[in-house]
Amino acid sequence: MKVLDPDEEKAKQDPAYHLNSTNLETRETLAELYKEYKGDELLASTMKEPKAKKTDKFNAAHYSTGRVSASFTSTAMTPATAHEADAIADDEVRYQYVKKKAYVRLHTNKGDLNLELYCDKVPKAGENFIKLCKKGYYDGTVFHRSIRNFMIQGGDPTGTGTGGESYWGKPFKDEFKPNLSHTGRGVLSMANSGPNTNKSQFFITFRSCTYLDRKHTIFGRVVGGFETLTAMENVESDPKTDKPKTEIKLISTTVFVDPYEEADAQIAAEREKEAQKQEEERAQTSASISKAKAEQEPKTYRAGVGKYINMAATKRSATDEDSKPSSSDTAAKKPKGRMGFGDFSSW
Repeated sequence: MKVLDPDEEKAKQDPAYHLNSTNLETRETLAELYKEYKGDELLASTMKEPKAKKTDKFNAAHYSTGRVSASFTSTAMTPATAHEADAIADDEVRYQYVKKKAYVRLHTNKGDLNLELYCDKVPKAGENFIKLCKKGYYDGTVFHRSIRNFMIQGGDPTGTGTGGESYWGKPFKDEFKPNLSHTGRGVLSMANSGPNTNKSQFFITFRSCTYLDRKHTIFGRVVGGFETLTAMENVESDPKTDKPKTEIKLISTTVFVDPYEEADAQIAAEREKEAQKQEEERAQTSASISKAKAEQEPKTYRAGVGKYINMAATKRSATDEDSKPSSSDTAAKKPKGRMGFGDFSSW
């Protein structure tokens, strides 16, 4: 029989108990580790389950959230036994309802430029530009780069060509379309520093630049104010920095058509209509269930014992039985049939 020492058992829970000998440096390192270690807190924060997003007819995916399989294979997950449809990103749902092009006017110190945005084809870049325009993000900015017979670039609040943020505060992915090309004068495209690094900067071409296809996202074109574009191109630039020697400023912007607002309003109306429809169906189902229950309940004829028995029907049934002729009377009245062959006189 072995007697356990409580103090020794408690000391064994410390990993340092199993170290035979440690030098000063090791002891100091372990002391600092125990003092500043936050691994458990970080692990707990990363193991938090994401909040389930409410789904409906419009954003329910054809695949599940995967919680059932995840909880089955991981003890860190809360057990789940019911499959739930995953939620599609809000942007994907909204962009399905964007069927129109947007129209924006840029007011510059050289004149106005009217732009048509391909929101129905490149919705992310189109929404980014419109939201920034409505936000006043481009107001007072300058076109910091201009190369004759090539393009003019702007959209950077710092005016250096290295600044600017997207409407969402982070870069968004490229949207390349095979039917959109940098062909002709006045093509509106996103400036970037590499794949999927679109922010706020954009450029307008002075001539065809098809070699930029599938490198920069085309999201619009100039449809009015080409004389303004010519005046901007005629401004001389520094050959070393390509910065215009005379400031070309974007004073303000005006958004005439915003298809994203229309899409949001349409989705809200359809969701409200769907909610009313479901409420009516629930009310109809509840009424049908109540009616069925009422029909299934037995009819009460009186209070007390035998309240479900219809005595009138029972008496009527007994009277009908008494009024029927007996079987003996019926047998007596029945004529006797002739038996045998009789004679052969009829032959």
